[in-house]
Amino acid sequence: MKTTYYPSDSRGKADHGWLSARHSFSFASYYNPERMHFGSLRVLNDDTIAPGKGFGMHPHDNMEIITIPLEGALAHEDSMGNGSTIQSGDVQVMSAGSGIWHSEFNASKEEVCKILQIWVFPNQRQVEPRYDQLTIPLGKMENQLFQVVSPNQDDSGLWIHQRAWFYLGKFNRGKQISYSGKHPENGQYLFLLHGKAMIGDQELNERDALSIEDTTQFDLRFSEDTYILIMDIPMHI
Repeated sequence: MKTTYYPSDSRGKADHGWLSARHSFSFASYYNPERMHFGSLRVLNDDTIAPGKGFGMHPHDNMEIITIPLEGALAHEDSMGNGSTIQSGDVQVMSAGSGIWHSEFNASKEEVCKILQIWVFPNQRQVEPRYDQLTIPLGKMENQLFQVVSPNQDDSGLWIHQRAWFYLGKFNRGKQISYSGKHPENGQYLFLLHGKAMIGDQELNERDALSIEDTTQFDLRFSEDTYILIMDIPMHI
């Protein structure tokens, strides 16, 4: 098993006043040739958006975009006519495909909004743009991993144009789980939202990440109440 540890403070950062962002991979003005992507995982941005502020209408194409609100509420509009507000407990997917415009604003005039925005290289280009969102059923993340994204349209969660699976889980202190990889040519990228976890001898703390390759299974132990995101990603773009 090959692992690489990425401490929280090793991420790129940007402060635009209305937006405070931490970048796990090279993005905008942050460039690190050793942090370009992990397989087909291209972007993992940890954004804090000031009240009433946000991203005006802007274009995307040929990218699978997953948004996970962590705190507050995010208002979305796009060129397909979708308009919605998502909050903690929701997950949003947008297949940009042949081209889409969208905007994202903090829906509150008083509280900050915190989100993860994730980009995944697709395995099909120029597909018809698509939008979808999911509210995670109450209790489904408690001491278990809940699948929020997969490549399968028939699954109960969201799907994208890539052989990738995303899981969210909230675990009590003292819990332990085993994770089995979804495909032999995939790797896993773990991002700890809060708490503390051990994978082998490696400890992960809040906003730390760990990439894993060349294994079919690994164990996680949680020494504090922990919220974790696991992304099971093709290693070849």
